Amino acid sequence: MAVEVISWLFVGIGSLFLLIGAIGLLRLGDIFARIHAAGLIDTMGLGFLILGMCFYSGFTLVTAKLIIIGIFMFFASPVSTHALSKAALDGNIKPEVDEDQRPDKRRLGAEE
Repeated sequence: MAVEVISWLFVGIGSLFLLIGAIGLLRLGDIFARIHAAGLIDTMGLGFLILGMCFYSGFTLVTAKLIIIGIFMFFASPVSTHALSKAALDGNIKPEVDEDQRPDKRRLGAEE
């Protein structure tokens, strides 16, 4: 009984994080802010969901598979958000900022 309560608590926390990430995707302005919201919050939400499912399934082969999926997503989500932001910069999409605060006035993009 206690394991099921802990499991559903983690699933609920993970769902809350995913809901906050979805609201961030809708409310934030430019693509870079949206990528930031989705990349960080969704990784945390997925971690809590997988942790809750691991508690619910017990010590079985399903738990091992869930851990492997969690490890893969832990590395794949930041890599994909980095690739999306790099592609946006290469496509000449500039971040919406009030002023350029970089000390050297380099141009945004892939050329360095």
